Amino acid sequence: QVQLVESGGGLVQPGGSLRLSCRVSGSIFSIAAMGWYRQAPGKQRELVADISSAGNTNIADSVKGRFTISRDNAKNTVFLQMNSLKPEDTAVYYCNGRGLVAAGLYLRDSWGQGTQVTVSS
Repeated sequence: QVQLVESGGGLVQPGGSLRLSCRVSGSIFSIAAMGWYRQAPGKQRELVADISSAGNTNIADSVKGRFTISRDNAKNTVFLQMNSLKPEDTAVYYCNGRGLVAAGLYLRDSWGQGTQVTVSS
């Protein structure tokens, strides 16, 4: 069974930092890309950042220069370092895995359960 388990969300003041982690559990052979999406109340889910297995990154303009995505392929874990947080970053953040190959399984898109990030004074 494959699961994406997120951690690291919470409440932070504007200008603060948080680090999100997402570990993919199971007998994983490879994951083509891992990323983070977010969804604020009343809005559509949007891409925040993603990273390929080779380390190529794609960062949304709204967070460029503030957020950094990284990945530990050996541990099937992706991180999102969020600095200089703003109230508009408040959302549920979802981990995503694309092109996941596990024992007897191929998943085009896999999602975590989401973790709440609230930026407020």
